[in-house]
Amino acid sequence: MLKRLKNWLAGTRNYQAAQGGRRGSALKTMHSPLASIAQARGTLAARARYLAANNPLAESAVQAWVTALVGTGIKGQAKAPAPLRGLLNDAFENWSDDSDADAISDFYGQQSLIIRRVVIDGEALAVFVQEDNRLQLRILEAEQLDASHTATLSNGNVVVQGVEHDPSGKRVAFHIFDRPSGVDIAVTRSRTRYPASEVLHVFRRDVPGQVRGVSWFAPVLVRMADLDGWRDSQLVRQRMAAMLAGFITSVDGTPAPLEGEQTGSTVLGGMEPGLLQYLEPGEDIRFSEPANIGAEVLGFAKITEREIASGLGIPAYLLTGDLSDVNYSSIRAGLVEFRRRVEALQHSMLAFQFLRPVWRRWATLEVLSGRVSATLPEAIPVSWITPKQHWVDPAKDVEAEIAAINAGLMSRREAVAARGIDIEALDAEIAADKARAASLGLDFSAKPANQNLPQAQAAA
Repeated sequence: MLKRLKNWLAGTRNYQAAQGGRRGSALKTMHSPLASIAQARGTLAARARYLAANNPLAESAVQAWVTALVGTGIKGQAKAPAPLRGLLNDAFENWSDDSDADAISDFYGQQSLIIRRVVIDGEALAVFVQEDNRLQLRILEAEQLDASHTATLSNGNVVVQGVEHDPSGKRVAFHIFDRPSGVDIAVTRSRTRYPASEVLHVFRRDVPGQVRGVSWFAPVLVRMADLDGWRDSQLVRQRMAAMLAGFITSVDGTPAPLEGEQTGSTVLGGMEPGLLQYLEPGEDIRFSEPANIGAEVLGFAKITEREIASGLGIPAYLLTGDLSDVNYSSIRAGLVEFRRRVEALQHSMLAFQFLRPVWRRWATLEVLSGRVSATLPEAIPVSWITPKQHWVDPAKDVEAEIAAINAGLMSRREAVAARGIDIEALDAEIAADKARAASLGLDFSAKPANQNLPQAQAAA
């Protein structure tokens, strides 16, 4: 036993970060990630909501992720052969206007709301609403999923934080309250068991076996709160320093106390710009003289902002809006890496957990109801067209794209889809434009100008 213990200690010391002592004891540990998530996710979400509602940098980060992941909306494009592909695409586009069961937004607005809640709360929740063979979606507050409900059921299923699993570990149901907490205090909430096929639960899975999502602000909450407090203190200091006030000493000794609410020996709210305040003879007012804001302080604030942006997974200029330190090369390199991260989340999280189940349910209902004449194997396959990513240098990017198409390294369909456009709709629009121009005798083809000829000859 002593030999085994000695060997274990020797192996531990091979990693400096695993050693004990003064430095090692200062390092925090997380031995059970799943238990930590279960205990902390609610508090993290609540604090992130407060920051997103009150902190401009937090709101900027949320908007950056929503714009990057969804933008104007991710559109479904059926993979069925023509003309069925066009019929499905048109039908889905028409349905997207009425997808919201609350009639507040369309399907693309619901996508934005889903991502916003995922970033702040760590997860988003939606349920299918089906009436008269018509499908709609209702976005729910994530806290309606009863996190306090953890139990082992008589049928062998296990409920963990409101999510029910069968003995194999597969999610089979969600236990959801009918309304968010605090909406109507006088009414008691009721909990309903929804089959998993009726629920869309979107979150970024960081740990195998994870059941609920964690706010994306978790790594930066403390730093954002500290930075926010520092900025508030600096603003108050600058405001006080900018006040111009005069003080008058009474000659006859008539008392003239400072205006404002007095608490003990402290007067609150007695100062304002342009104030002329009487003082008693012999009295004086002195103010603290804090050090000026130096370049090193501003530099440290910028470093902290960059650290926060890194923790949130976005470029620093998207967090702060500050482009003073950005040049062409740095912004292009930053955008390339950020867009790779965005694409990974679009496909692994948003498409898999939300978009594909919606299309699968919608297409199945369209086929079974007879509104679309097709089979399920024809109607269900789909690809998703993400919003167009604007280029830093459009001319060079278009040239590279054309070269890739001519070299057979990418298809024209892929290039068009990268612009957020349906290729069938684009081709039909181009054909219609050419037909109309030909019928009117118009010719918009580009003709290279000959700079060596006189103007009259070049025009001819």
